[in-house]
Amino acid sequence: MGLIILKKQANKRRHRLWRWLVGIVVVIAVAPFAAGSYFFNVAMVPSHKSFVNNSNRISKSDPLYKQKMWFKRAHKEKWTMESASGHYRLVADYIPAAKKTTKNVIILHGFMGKKERMGEYGAMFHQMGYNVLMPDARAHGQSQGKYIGYGWPERYDVRKWANKLIVKNGANSQIVIFGVSMGGATTMMTSGIALPHQVKAFVEDCGYDSLEEELNYEAGNLYNIPRVIRAPLIGSLSLINRVRNGFYVHSASATAMLHKNHRPMLFIHGSDDHFVPTRMVYQNYSASRGPKKLWVVKGAKHAASYAKDPHQYPKRVAHFLNQYVK
Repeated sequence: MGLIILKKQANKRRHRLWRWLVGIVVVIAVAPFAAGSYFFNVAMVPSHKSFVNNSNRISKSDPLYKQKMWFKRAHKEKWTMESASGHYRLVADYIPAAKKTTKNVIILHGFMGKKERMGEYGAMFHQMGYNVLMPDARAHGQSQGKYIGYGWPERYDVRKWANKLIVKNGANSQIVIFGVSMGGATTMMTSGIALPHQVKAFVEDCGYDSLEEELNYEAGNLYNIPRVIRAPLIGSLSLINRVRNGFYVHSASATAMLHKNHRPMLFIHGSDDHFVPTRMVYQNYSASRGPKKLWVVKGAKHAASYAKDPHQYPKRVAHFLNQYVK
């Protein structure tokens, strides 16, 4: 009788151990996907982000105050089109040049930005004699969209905007694609796809080398997540993104697309950039196959190179582009 009781107790202990082990396995399996789902919402779903300054206030102490105010007051035409995938209505502002010209620029904003926040660049290119087209990316500003694509699906939207410019301004159009931060990455990603011959050159300012590397960097920079945990976390986020947003995060590589680019590109980056680390620009610059120039702006933080050196910035951009856009 005592032996039977002991066996029953041993069986109960084994059952409890198995339940405990199964519970641990379930937690280990589920935890990365739960965390991945959380960070998918942080990274891919448009909403207020505490780490992004989206203030529309223009201060008189701003070194680019005049440029921003010019853009605010400038007459703009509203352009719309369907996204390249056909799912969303996209919106852009168009400002024709003061004098008839073949020169056109497409200006691409950054993460959780919008066309209105690129006013200083619009003013700069208008002063240089360009027709200026400033789109809102998918899921930003006035454009429709459920998720942020970080430049990967948007590269085809940019090509479609370029074709729309050609229809508007003629087959002899010359087009420059310019972007800052996520817009810079979008510019680089666009450079690697088939484009109309009217696209003559690119200027990218502080774009990341790949979405995967940028997410990995920010997981440590913003959230202090240990490196050993980042890989499974980003892996689960990537799977969720593939299902909801149509691509794995490792696919969205500016560096890989630059290997296919043979057009001229100017690379700009701040030396004190801790959001998209400055080291990324060297890899991007090395990857591009066309004529190229690199300018690292001493002391400039993320997306602040123009404000840091408002005199040299337009001069450097103009000097580079004047070699390829006549």
